[in-house]
Amino acid sequence: MELRDIEIFLVLAEELHFGRTAARLRVSPARVSQAVKKQERRIGAALFERTSRAVRLTEIGRQLRDDLQPIYGGLQDSLERARMAARGVTSRLRVAMMPFNVTAMHHYWQAFRSRHPQWELQIRPVPFLDPFGRLRAGDMDVLVTWLPVDEPDLTTGPVLCTDTRLLAVPAGHELAGQSTVAVEDFADFAHATAPDMPDYWEDHYLPFHTPRGRTIERSQIVTSPDELINLVTMGEIIHAFPSHVTQYWGMSNVGWIPVSGLPALSYALIWRTEAESDPIRALADTVRDLGVFSF
Repeated sequence: MELRDIEIFLVLAEELHFGRTAARLRVSPARVSQAVKKQERRIGAALFERTSRAVRLTEIGRQLRDDLQPIYGGLQDSLERARMAARGVTSRLRVAMMPFNVTAMHHYWQAFRSRHPQWELQIRPVPFLDPFGRLRAGDMDVLVTWLPVDEPDLTTGPVLCTDTRLLAVPAGHELAGQSTVAVEDFADFAHATAPDMPDYWEDHYLPFHTPRGRTIERSQIVTSPDELINLVTMGEIIHAFPSHVTQYWGMSNVGWIPVSGLPALSYALIWRTEAESDPIRALADTVRDLGVFSF
């Protein structure tokens, strides 16, 4: 089986849709169908059940998927390591960002790259969907997120920055135009939450109760900042963002109000303790050397 055909099979096994698979791989749906039929002829059994409404893996298809996934992943890793070695790069450090990749943080990455050209540094945004779980799964090497992070298997590294809070409200909202808003007022309006957040961690970002004990309701579940700001603009929620988001969102239909009674967020490097490496330690040293900044 050719490597490209393996890739087509595995993507189709994930998407279960010929059109989406073709779009993702930038091939025609006919190419996807051709590759699957060739694999099925070679194996002598159907890998997918196809109807006008759905595509499903057969039992043999599921077995093949489970067998091929680690092999294909290992091949891709080997090829990538060879490409990196050809560029003189010996390792890659993947950093996932919960804050926006703000310009004010770029000096950390530039300093690291200057000090350690033998290591490739990747900076990527990460959705709100179970970031600690993704860190534990090895999808990233380092997570930049707000404190506190009290997880026994994770190490909290140096703080990069601290950021105050601004409440985002839609234009025409009853709070719009106020000079400040208190956390106590949050209980009068709907807010949003993300799935799979530890309670203590979410509570520091947005408390579950006001100082007087009133519940701050979460009426929506979101997985990205774009979802949050869209819900604000539609008037479905209000939301307390870190202030750096205003560098990226200059929306005329959103008002930004300073919040009193909500602590500033400190963002730090977080990594799996057992996966600590020379590149991770070097990045932590770079952040310590350059120091903390505030917005």
